[in-house]
Amino acid sequence: MHSPTTSRRFRTPRWLLAPLAALALVLSPLTSPAYAVGGSFTDNFDFHDTGRWSKADGWSNGDMFNVGWRADHTWFNGGVMGQNLDVATCPSGCSGKPYASGEYRTNDLYSYGRFEARLQAVKREGVVTGFFTYTGPSDGQPWDEIDVEILGKNTTQMQTNYFTDGVGGHETVIDLGFDASAGYHDYAIEWWNQGTINWFVDGRLV
Repeated sequence: MHSPTTSRRFRTPRWLLAPLAALALVLSPLTSPAYAVGGSFTDNFDFHDTGRWSKADGWSNGDMFNVGWRADHTWFNGGVMGQNLDVATCPSGCSGKPYASGEYRTNDLYSYGRFEARLQAVKREGVVTGFFTYTGPSDGQPWDEIDVEILGKNTTQMQTNYFTDGVGGHETVIDLGFDASAGYHDYAIEWWNQGTINWFVDGRLV
């Protein structure tokens, strides 16, 4: 990966993002003074912490997601963060897209370390449940990304991928051995500066 700084994002292109109960980040700070890098934390999503997170609002990632991001589509209730997808006020109130949904990202950038989320996937055609690290042109950096994705058409599998300077195509499909839409499970990415990325499910290296 070109840049050892990344932010955390959660988003869904379709329907309802299953509840995300907690997120933990264990990270190593950058030595470069050019970036403000966040430290390790665990967030149980009891509320929207504006010092740590931002809700995307009033824009779209383009045709791939086919939604306009709306702050009111990311919500918190009883230690759960969820995101809705609907067609209310679309397309005029959805950045010209036919759907509205939510995206949630950290305010700070982070370095190498462990990124972990406890989530329940959505079983529905056209839905992607997941989380990922990302930096790109919007951050004034190369497009570097590491993904955990569960496609709603088959929630017994997880898809991993990564991008380096905008080049992806490294998809790997992993059989989970369970239905990710039936309950909560822990998914983690470990990214180390030796050039290694490891993916874990419920503490097991997959």
